[in-house]
Amino acid sequence: MIFTKHSNAFRWIIIIASFAIVSLILWKTYEFFQHFKDEERTKMENWSFAQTEFVNAETNTNLNLTLKILNSNTTTPMLVIDQDGRLSSFNNIDETKIQDSLHIQKLIEKFRDENKPIDIKYQGKTFSTIYYGNSPLLNKLAYYPLALLLIIFLFGAVIFFFYRSNKNATQNKLWSGMAKETAHQIGTPLSSLIGWTEILKSENVNPDYISEMEKDVDRLKTITERFSKIGSLPTLEKADIIKETIDSYDYLKARSSKLIDFEIIIPDGEIFVELNKQLYSWSIENLVKNAIDAMKGRGKLTIEISQLENNVKITVTDTGKGINKKDFNKIFEPGFTTKKRGWGLGLSLTKRIIEDFHKGKISVSQSEKEKGTTIQIDLKRAN
Repeated sequence: MIFTKHSNAFRWIIIIASFAIVSLILWKTYEFFQHFKDEERTKMENWSFAQTEFVNAETNTNLNLTLKILNSNTTTPMLVIDQDGRLSSFNNIDETKIQDSLHIQKLIEKFRDENKPIDIKYQGKTFSTIYYGNSPLLNKLAYYPLALLLIIFLFGAVIFFFYRSNKNATQNKLWSGMAKETAHQIGTPLSSLIGWTEILKSENVNPDYISEMEKDVDRLKTITERFSKIGSLPTLEKADIIKETIDSYDYLKARSSKLIDFEIIIPDGEIFVELNKQLYSWSIENLVKNAIDAMKGRGKLTIEISQLENNVKITVTDTGKGINKKDFNKIFEPGFTTKKRGWGLGLSLTKRIIEDFHKGKISVSQSEKEKGTTIQIDLKRAN
């Protein structure tokens, strides 16, 4: 608890310090921008003084310094408009567009918005006005704060996703540990049930009851193995997918509502696939339970297996409420569910089992509102 409090305090200190640093950088950038802008205005004012000196100079006056100042402006765009509103001179503007009076008027309005015009006066009388805009360097500098904010945003996003992924990894380790501990805890009563089953065999008990009990015990063994495999890479072995599917089908059919019409369509012979039996059974179980929920316990459920040249296709079809087309991919995302009660983990777990562990593919093959859904699994056949 103390560590958590200190971590939160340290996190807030970093956030506040980062905000202060960013604010200081932005403020200093603004100050530099304004200083640079003032420097450009001073340069343009000097240019206006030189222009006044040049226009009113006498014949024998030395104009070397004046001409040097007038020729020094190589970056700042400017227009000199006389008192009659005519263009007197220009600098750093595209000559091909300067002949257009409408373009000149737009430039005047733009420059007026960027900088206050400078009047060129002689003996108290204004004989022309300088309209000047920001230099290319100043325009680039104006975007610097935005670029800085973008960099900071991207840096913050990287930190956030790193923190989030690290937190998810920690949670995954916790869940994996809990799953393994659950499997360990189930082992004790499971061993006891196996012992009681053996005792019942020696008593005068209906063998059918014992057979069903043994199936449930085997199912508990399978569930225990599933939980014990969480967090570790499952091993695959060559197995007949038809047999494994039938085993899951028979178990689920015997323990589901009699209002569900079960059907299984399989080809003759065997189809071998690199398979983890426990995890594949878990996938079929999740798909069947979701189908039953979609039909609200009443309807027809069909499992069909068909073989292609290199692949095997398993489809689970129900006559339930269907899925919106926009949700075809969402249903496999962790936490997505349309049920009032549910964690939204069944289909996401199935997708991971099929695609990550078995290198297969699972998708919604087709779905129609109030008519049903078909979910398809594609797996590679074993050599």
